[in-house]
Amino acid sequence: MTNQPLGSADLLGQILNALSNTVDARAAEGDDNASYTAKLLAKGPKKTAKKLGEEAVELAIALTSESDENVASETADVLYHLLVALRSRGVALDEVARVLADRQGMSGLVEKANRTDS
Repeated sequence: MTNQPLGSADLLGQILNALSNTVDARAAEGDDNASYTAKLLAKGPKKTAKKLGEEAVELAIALTSESDENVASETADVLYHLLVALRSRGVALDEVARVLADRQGMSGLVEKANRTDS
């Protein structure tokens, strides 16, 4: 483990906001011939989930044995595919944010113990 802190998420938040707007716009346009995002969305949640899983595996491998630059690149891929998968399922980012907010300040062990579906 390194002592390098995560730092501020301000820039990441701005970028994710812009990216989520782009994903929504591509979904509304629905032109799967002109947009990779629209193409993924047209294939539905099973395809977007599969792609997210593939990207997550690539990130896991990068985390164990690749450069910081590649870890950042694979992380960006996972975040993009996560947004596409959420859009495909119709789960809003505000819903995800509410769950994270509810968990804020709670021990991860306590939160996990309190789950009713795991």
